[in-house]
Amino acid sequence: MIHVPSKTYELDNVEMRQTYANTLLEMAKKNPNVIGLEADLMSAITTNKIMKEIPTQLINCGIMEANMIGVAAGLSITGKIPYVHTFGQFATRRAFDQLFVSGAYAKTNIKILGSDAGVTAEHNGGTHMAFEDLGLARLLPNAIVYEVSDSTMLSYLLRKIQKEYGIHYIRTIRKNAIKLYNEGEVFEKGKGKVVREGSDITIIASGIMVAESLSAADLLQEQGIEAAVIDMYSIKPIDQDLIVKYAKKTGAIVTAENHNVIGGLGSAVAEVLSEHCPTPMRRIGVKEQFGQVGKVEYLKEFYQMTANDIAKAAKEIL
Repeated sequence: MIHVPSKTYELDNVEMRQTYANTLLEMAKKNPNVIGLEADLMSAITTNKIMKEIPTQLINCGIMEANMIGVAAGLSITGKIPYVHTFGQFATRRAFDQLFVSGAYAKTNIKILGSDAGVTAEHNGGTHMAFEDLGLARLLPNAIVYEVSDSTMLSYLLRKIQKEYGIHYIRTIRKNAIKLYNEGEVFEKGKGKVVREGSDITIIASGIMVAESLSAADLLQEQGIEAAVIDMYSIKPIDQDLIVKYAKKTGAIVTAENHNVIGGLGSAVAEVLSEHCPTPMRRIGVKEQFGQVGKVEYLKEFYQMTANDIAKAAKEIL
């Protein structure tokens, strides 16, 4: 199904953090094996509001993220289904050894939500602005890695992975996303969504950069360039067939991500193209820089992640 949003690109009326808390509550009420784990960020993700309803299925592990992954691994061994939340940099950088050994290597069943993705960390600044979490998660053997673009997708994937064993990493923002999908949309593992058709160039994006890429496609259309836009929410496994199809169709690719261009979506797409369909491409994202304090719009300008930057890269490659 191809969904083409209006050019207004309106904000969703529910925050992503509320979607997480509400979906976790719904799953926990239906399944006593679903356990939520937090590292002292319950108010940040709003799970503090559901604590009274599932007091035995929500555990605040304190500011000990590595230990929280160990607790999740132990719960998994007993047959529980742990959903772990913390900010993206803590879920990956800080706890990587535990994710690797107690998670992937031990073949346990852990669902991880890494929030405050990239520039959306805003005033938390450089140390809390994860531009490398997707790259780290991709390195875990057999891990499934997603970056969600709106609340419909987040809710769907949270429910979907409950029934799928293994290490799952979902990257998200905490607040309101641009509304892209209607209820009832299906998001398969290893697939991408064509959200706009085009014949001249393809923009492959994830997370907040999907809406930015749709705006870039509008700018390009005004100049007579028809850009296809793909929401590549499944970072690992990635939709190799769709990438190759549109590389052949349009002959040029631009990737756009709220992440380091090394290790994330841009790298994943480049890997596919280099092995299966060598194609001219450009990568929009963070390049050899750390995070900093600032509002999202300022940071997108600073790291050259705006619709104008995407459109400029498309015109250069063409």
